[in-house]
Amino acid sequence: MELEDYGLSRERGYLSHYEIDEISLPEQFAPIVEAAGNLSALLTTGRVRHFLDALPDPEIGEWAENAPEEEVRTAMVHYSFLVQAYVWGEDDPPAHLPANLSCPMCALADRLGQAPLLPYSAYVLDNWYRLDKDGPITLDNIAMHQNFLGGVDENWFVLVHVAIEAEAGVLLDNAAKLVSVAREGDTTEATRLLREMDAAWERIYGHFGRMTERCDPYVYFHRVRPYIHGWANNPALEGGGLVYEGMERYEGKPQAFRGQTGSQSSIVPAMDALFQVGHSDDPLKSFLDELHHYRPVEHRRFVEDLAKKSTLREFVAGSDDKALKEAFNACLEQSARFRTRHLEYAASYINKQAGSIAGNDPDVGTGGTPFMKYLKKHRDENRAQTV
Repeated sequence: MELEDYGLSRERGYLSHYEIDEISLPEQFAPIVEAAGNLSALLTTGRVRHFLDALPDPEIGEWAENAPEEEVRTAMVHYSFLVQAYVWGEDDPPAHLPANLSCPMCALADRLGQAPLLPYSAYVLDNWYRLDKDGPITLDNIAMHQNFLGGVDENWFVLVHVAIEAEAGVLLDNAAKLVSVAREGDTTEATRLLREMDAAWERIYGHFGRMTERCDPYVYFHRVRPYIHGWANNPALEGGGLVYEGMERYEGKPQAFRGQTGSQSSIVPAMDALFQVGHSDDPLKSFLDELHHYRPVEHRRFVEDLAKKSTLREFVAGSDDKALKEAFNACLEQSARFRTRHLEYAASYINKQAGSIAGNDPDVGTGGTPFMKYLKKHRDENRAQTV
């Protein structure tokens, strides 16, 4: 396996190979780009739908099928933020998404093989740039391009994820190499690659641990989280979803798509695939299996291929090399540790925040499923599968 075959790299992992501030969209997108750039002001008025209803439909169906991928993904970032703002930007969510938003949103989603609402890829993976183009992808040199309300808490929440994704490039590259190394039976090289992954996990954990520095739990819950919910299992939406006007294929029926969530990141699923970590059936497993289809197509394929091709667990279990087993188990523990920190943040940033607002149930994740009980279970299952 080679990362390049999946549009990935050791330097950037799953992050976009381009930077969004360097991508220009055709003139027909000018009103959309302007509205997206002014979204904080539109939301502040309390009547964001009035302004978004007035946007033209650039009729991009043919363009979306043939345009450069970088432009399509950039348009997806802007449109998915506008769609979320339309639904959650006023006190009572609407029953319908107007055709001037739903038709271009669906055209972009169709080209990318994703659902027509904000995905993790548009929220994080494609929504960043370096301030100093000669500098690294680090928290002191990256910015969020498209915002909802804006501000340090919203920016920091996304940028911590960007920093983690960049660091994870080492995990993905070494995972791809370990597929071949395990089959060749190279104990020394496998141990080296696993130890390198363990060190990368330490750096990832360092970034994750900085979340509280500039993203306050109260501000997150009340000013960041409301806009990233989806339509599935959301009691605020009558009919169990959202009607996409102008989309004949939906036959006027409400669509219950899952919301953006860090669980759409492909880092941990790739590690589970490499280390052949399994989880017993529960609502979270079913939810995560469903979320797999919300990922970018190439990211899905990478995880699936790792799961099919990895023989690492069998190789390590059958070896008498103590150092190899220790390195394998250390990486497993890092995944469990990462899940533990996720559990801690879910508790402090969501469950401990008193009250709720429309579409913002503290016991349900932004993807639309209860999570606390099952996050702990998955962490414990992860930790239990050492060799």
